[in-house]
Formats: sequence, structure tokens, C-alpha cells
Amino acid sequence: MNDKRYSWILYTIVVVIVATISIQVYWNYKNYQTNKQQLINDVQASLDKAVDDYYAALAERTTFGFILEGDQQKKAFEDGGELEKILKNIDESNKEFTNLDSLDTNTIEGITVFRGFKADSMSEAHDKTHSPLSIDQFKIKIDSLKSNNKDVNLKNAEFLTSKVMISIKNDTLDVKAVEELIAKELERKSINVDFYLDYKDIERDVNYFKVNGSLPELDPNHMSDNYLQTDTKSRFLPKGTFLTILFTNTTKVILYRILGGILISTLLVLAVISSLFYLLKIIKHQKQLAEVKNDLISNITHEFKTPIATISAAIESISNFNGIDDKEKTKKYLNMSSTQLGKLNTMVEKLLETATLDSNNLDLNKENFDITSLLDALVSKYKIQFPKKTFNSNIQLKSLIVNADIFHVENALNNILDNAVKYGGNLISIELKAQKTNFVILVSDNGNSLTNENKHQIFDKFYRVPKGNTHDVKGFGIGLYYTKTIIEKHDGSVVLDLNKNLTTFKITLPNG
Repeated sequence: MNDKRYSWILYTIVVVIVATISIQVYWNYKNYQTNKQQLINDVQASLDKAVDDYYAALAERTTFGFILEGDQQKKAFEDGGELEKILKNIDESNKEFTNLDSLDTNTIEGITVFRGFKADSMSEAHDKTHSPLSIDQFKIKIDSLKSNNKDVNLKNAEFLTSKVMISIKNDTLDVKAVEELIAKELERKSINVDFYLDYKDIERDVNYFKVNGSLPELDPNHMSDNYLQTDTKSRFLPKGTFLTILFTNTTKVILYRILGGILISTLLVLAVISSLFYLLKIIKHQKQLAEVKNDLISNITHEFKTPIATISAAIESISNFNGIDDKEKTKKYLNMSSTQLGKLNTMVEKLLETATLDSNNLDLNKENFDITSLLDALVSKYKIQFPKKTFNSNIQLKSLIVNADIFHVENALNNILDNAVKYGGNLISIELKAQKTNFVILVSDNGNSLTNENKHQIFDKFYRVPKGNTHDVKGFGIGLYYTKTIIEKHDGSVVLDLNKNLTTFKITLPNG
């Protein structure tokens, strides 16, 4: 995958993420606005119900209706009659009836009493308890009277029934009483808002204007833009008056209502973003694998090409230039070929070792051995092989017996030292520290060819520090991968520490 294609994929993922976030933000905004309007409607419904309940309770105290039947039609209006007793309960100062509950109207014969809004429809209520006569039934009743009483003259008959309704005009609105009713209704609906009622009476405001020369102003504490407001639509509110509720603390209530939607939206956005970034990570990993594969092929081609070319040249010399007749030359060419074949065999073995590590079929043959002796032998060997390098050995322990696979541990340490020789500086230090349950080997050099960018990839399989097409250092990028795998199979760890002028590999292994 080329860089241009990878860039386009990255741009597409960014666009998808931005689009997803934008859609979810817009959806939550619309949801917020919808719930805001719903909250206004709920508050208005609570206001309307509070006003209706207030005037219903007021009508119970100011409106009184009754139906007179029979003799009560004449007696009710006499001095000391039942109506006079009822009218004595009018409280003129408060403009309402008092002590009506103490009257037992059910014991008054011939009078049916209705209170409040029921008085407006008392005929219907009376008909429910007294079944009215149909025309046919009325004719039958008359014929019955005629047959039973032939002397009765129906022309002089009186049909006594009468309806009376007394309503005390009381259009005042007790704002505090309405506030209490609204508070109870909002609490019932679990709507936790701070509210304020603004009651406007045109007639009252006109009188106020005549006296003061200006209209009454709203409380400055309730003139904030944070307040929402709505008017009551109750049909019981007197004409020329308006009741407005202003309420705040709405954001908290609305967010509480849409909390579930916000959480789902957030989880959806996070899931989409996580999936896209995971996809990007996989694509990047595949891109790196492709680069590593191309690097490996290039390195293998280069590494194999040199010994093959050398062997081919030696065989050609023996065949074409009478090399067989010259035993010295023949021996020289054969030794050269044998050396190159050994190199080829070593490279093939390294590739096979890597395959064995990947298959998890590697069995460790652990045994007790002296790690100090092994380190001393390795340092001595490298001093002979690379005389231009300076090796400092800081091994103060005379002996340290450990239980491990000596073959693989030696190869792992060889790879670390080989890496220091190839890529490090001219000064290489080896240090051994013993601890209670483990021991630490530090291999340091004064080189600075590695960077923090390479630090986390240096132990990856086939990874080599990028140098373009330059192959000044031989290798396949499997040495440190092998070392890390072997150390971890021994329940140990290997880390790379980079300072300004010091590169240190720290190997930690258990004692037993």
C-alpha cells in the first residue's frame, strides 16, 4: 500500500468521524429542543390545572344552586325559611359563603342543593335522580287523575317547581394559592424547576397607571433571559386578565430527560470512532508488514547473493583456469566455498529458528550453569573478533549459578552483543547484578543510532532500522526478536533504555 492511498484512507476515516459526531450532535440538539417544548407544554398543563382547581375551589365557596319542589316553592322564601338560613352564611368581606359544610341539606325536604360548577348543570343532575316524564307518561298521569277524581278541574292545577342559583361575584386571583397548587402539580410530575407567576389585570394596570403614571414592572430578579415562559389557557380566568408562568433551571431538567439518548449517542460515537481507529491500526500494521516483507526480501537477496556469487566464482575458477592442477589454488577455492556455504547455512538456520519460535514448539532444555563464566567467555571472544572496539566488563561476582537453557541464553546474549558491535559506539560495557529472586544483565554502548521512534519496534520480527537501500550492516532483523522471545520463555524480560549518549539493553532473568 503506497503512502498516497494510505493518506486517502486516513482522510476518509476523519471525514466519517466528523460526520458521525456532527449527526449525533444535531440529533441531540433536536432532541433537546423537542424535550424543551415538551417541558413547556407540561408546565403549561400544570398551570392550567392549577388555575382550574383554584377556580373550582372558589366556585365551591361562591356559587350555590338549588331546586325547589312542592310546598318548598312557597315556604322557602318566607321569613325564617330555609333560603334565609342559607343566605345568612354569606361573608360579604371575603365575598363567599361560609359554614356551608355544617348545613345538612339532605334533611331539607323539597330542596335539592348544588354547589360550585355543579350548580351550572343542576337540571341535568336533578334529572339523574328524578326521572322526567315523557309525553305519553304525562298523558297517562292526567287520565289517571281524571278517572280517580272526576271533580278535579285541571284548569286550576299548579305544577310547582323552581330553580334558584346564587353566585357571589369574586374574580380576584390569589397568586400565592395558585403557586402552591402549581408546586404540588409539578412535584407530582417530577418537574424540578424554579418558577414565578406574573399576573396581569388590564383594569388594575390602568388604575395603577392613572395613579403612578407608569405600568407596574416585573421583578428585576425574574427578567433574565434564562427564564422560559408560557401563558395559561384556562377558560375560568376572568376576561382582561393574563397569568404567565416564568420558570428556570430548565437545562438540568431537560438533560435529565434526554440522558438516556445522550448516553446511547455517546456510546454509538465512541463505538464508531473505536472501530475506525482499529481499522486504521490494522491498515497501518498491514502497511508496515508489507514494508518489512519488502525489506526482508531485499536483505535476503543481498545476503544470499554474496556467498552464492563467491561460490560460483570459485567453481568457475577451478573449471576454467586449470585450478585442479594447482592443488594450492584448489584448496583455497574449496575453503572459500566452504566458508560461504557455512554462512548460507547459518542464515537458513536463523530463518528456521524464527519459524520454530512462531510455532510455539520450542522446548527449553534447562540446566544449572555459571552465568559469570558464560559472560566472561563471550566478552573474551568479542575482544578477539573486534579489536577496534573497547569492551568493559563489570562482573564483580565470582560465580552465579542459574537454571536455564544455556544454548538459547548464549545465543540471546550473542545477539545483544552483536547488535552493540554493529550499530553501537566504540565503547561497550557489560554489567551483572544479582538480586534476591533474579539477576540483571546490562549491555551498554555509547552509540546513538537508535531513536525513540525505533525503540518500540526494535524487537519486532524482521524489523531493521530504516536506511533506505543501504546494506552496510548484514542481517535479517530477527536477532533481537529471537532474544526477546527466548528471554520471555524463561519468564524474564528485556527492555531498551535510551539516554543522550548511552544505549542500554537490560535483561532480567529468574535465578531458578
